[in-house]
Amino acid sequence: MPEIAAATVVQVIFLRRERGAGEAELRDFIAGLNDDDKAELTAIAWIGRGSFEAGEFDEAVATSRAEATIPTEDYLMGMPHLAENLEAGLEALGIDVTGEEEDLL
Repeated sequence: MPEIAAATVVQVIFLRRERGAGEAELRDFIAGLNDDDKAELTAIAWIGRGSFEAGEFDEAVATSRAEATIPTEDYLMGMPHLAENLEAGLEALGIDVTGEEEDLL
């Protein structure tokens, strides 16, 4: 199971949906995460897009670490459906983010 806080993932989703001014803030937010959170964030996005199953979370994290060739913020910001992938990944992992979403609004 992910150790990254659900609120952190929800913040990325929120910032991604803000387009324009939110892009720089999103880049800075992701860049400021520690390496473990970056790897887990990438793994959650991969699970959400179907590259890994929820039961393969640890493998997805290990792959994220092993295959990182560019900064995580650049990689994730280049993902066309990042917000949707993260939402689907959280759902697949059984993580309810209702409270975190309400706190951002």
